[in-house]
Amino acid sequence: MKRLRENNIPEKNKECTNAPLAIGSAQPAKNLLQKVKKDQKRVSQALKLKKIKQLLAAKQTKKLDLAGDDTAKSSNNRYGLDAICKDARHMKPKEKQIQKETYGLSALQQQMQKKLKGARFRWINETLYTTTGDKAFEMVQEDPSIFKEYHEGFNAQVEKWPVNPVDVLIKQLEHEKKQLVVADLGCGEARIAATIGSQHKVHSFDLVAHNKHVTACNIADVPLKDSTVDVAIFCLALMGTDFIKFIREANRILRVGGELRIAEVISRISDMKAFANALEEQGFNLIHKDVHNKMFAMLHFTKVKSSPQKFAVATTDLDLLKPCIYKRR
Repeated sequence: MKRLRENNIPEKNKECTNAPLAIGSAQPAKNLLQKVKKDQKRVSQALKLKKIKQLLAAKQTKKLDLAGDDTAKSSNNRYGLDAICKDARHMKPKEKQIQKETYGLSALQQQMQKKLKGARFRWINETLYTTTGDKAFEMVQEDPSIFKEYHEGFNAQVEKWPVNPVDVLIKQLEHEKKQLVVADLGCGEARIAATIGSQHKVHSFDLVAHNKHVTACNIADVPLKDSTVDVAIFCLALMGTDFIKFIREANRILRVGGELRIAEVISRISDMKAFANALEEQGFNLIHKDVHNKMFAMLHFTKVKSSPQKFAVATTDLDLLKPCIYKRR
C-alpha cells in the first residue's frame, strides 16, 4: 500500500510519505488521496501559468524585433505593424493614418507631435488668410506638403462642426433637375465633384491638384472661358487679402443669370450689408441669405452684369472679411 501511494504522488510531495503509516491511523486513506490530488492540481496550474508567461515574453520580444526590422513594414507578419493594424480595413483613412503615425510613440511623444502639428496648421492657415492669391499659389507650388498639412488640420476642425457647409451645397445641387456646369473655386479635396460629378459637370480648382478632379491654379485666374458656368461656388475659400479678385473671376466665367454661392464663417463678415454691397459693385445681386447657423453664412447671388473693367483693391475691401485665425493653445 505504501509503495503504491508513493508512485502516484508528485516528486515535491513524496516527502510527506517518508514516515510509515500505522495500521488503524486516525486519518482515513480517502482524505489523504484527496489532499494528494489537490497538490497535483496546484502544481499543474503553476506549470501552466509559467508556460503562459514564457510564451507572452517570447511574443513580446519577437514583436519588438520585427517592429525595428525594415522588412516587417512590408510583410504581413502577425507580430509586425500589420498585426497592430489587422483591423485597419474597417477603419476610416484618417484613423489608419493616425495609428501608423503614432505607432511606437509614448503618450508624451504623441502629445508633443499633436501640438507641433497644431502649431504648423495655425501658421499655414494664418499665412493663407493674410497673403494674396498669387503668393499663396507660389508658396504651395514650392512646397506641396503645405497644402496636405493644411487640409489635415482643416479636416480635424471640420469634425467638430455641427454641420459641414459643403454638405449643404451638395444637397442643393443634388436637387437641381437640370444638368449644370459648376465651378468649385477653392475646392480642397473636391468633394463636390466626387459626389455629384455624374449629375453635373463640375470644374474643381485649388492651389494643388489633390486628386484627379482638381486643376491647380490661382483661383483669381482659372482656365475657363467667359460666360460658360451656371453656378460658381466658394465654400470657405475666400481666403486671400485680394479675395475681390476671386469674385471678379467668378463673374467672368458665369453666364448672365448664373449663380454665385458662398459659404463663409459668419464671424469673418464684420458688416453683412457692406459685404453684399461690395459684391453688387462687381455685377451681382443678392437673392438669398441664410445666417441661422451660428457658424456659417450661406449667401446666394445672381450675375446681372459683368464686373467693371477698371478695378483696384481698396483698403476698405480688406476689412470686409476678417482673417480666420485660430487661437494658440
